[in-house]
Amino acid sequence: MEPQHRVVPHDEWVQARTVLLQREKEFTRARDALSEQRRALPWEAVTAPYAFEGAQGRKIFAELFDGRSQLVVYHFMYAPEWEAGCKSCSFWADNFDRIVVHLNHRDVTMAAISRAPYAQLAAYQRRMGWSFPWYSSGGGSFNFDFNVSFDAGAKQATYNYRTIELDGETDLPGISVFYKDADGAIYHTYSAFSRGIDLMNTAYNYLDLTPKGRDEADTPMSWLRRHDEYPSSSA
Repeated sequence: MEPQHRVVPHDEWVQARTVLLQREKEFTRARDALSEQRRALPWEAVTAPYAFEGAQGRKIFAELFDGRSQLVVYHFMYAPEWEAGCKSCSFWADNFDRIVVHLNHRDVTMAAISRAPYAQLAAYQRRMGWSFPWYSSGGGSFNFDFNVSFDAGAKQATYNYRTIELDGETDLPGISVFYKDADGAIYHTYSAFSRGIDLMNTAYNYLDLTPKGRDEADTPMSWLRRHDEYPSSSA
């Protein structure tokens, strides 16, 4: 359906745009203040002996920081029994894969963690052409402790800081942030889930600028495919 909008002379368009610009500036200032509040949150110590499998073999949690003090983890939905990674998480990965090098130069390591065995992750990563670090938490408790994985058959779970009803889900998406001090102590500083990770998807932010927006109506993300699954005519 074509967007229905008034068509006006240039001066009237600039006037309307300037009014909206003031609202955008208010939003920017509010977002800056919110970011300060986020950075001011208290931390919690991470003391569990988490271990992961990656391209260089087994690593303990501290090694995932790769010599930096800050670690961003994308909780990528990929259960051991799945044939491929979640298409929505793949959409997010397309958006963060090439920025990792820039984060590295701001003392930030970014990695994805999933429950599937590392061999499955590596094969899927090759298919998608990604290069970000990706680790398997295997049979460990990491995903469960950070409330992004749930026991099969569970009817309820804690997710996004509330109790939700499950309909067969065993894994859901999220982002968690950690800090490692000079003495090697690790702290959990922030986690976001559900729409809380929305702003980390650059493609959605671009769609929000367009006349049709996300154009998802009552079927969010039903249009989405892995980037190698779209018809060639839409490439």
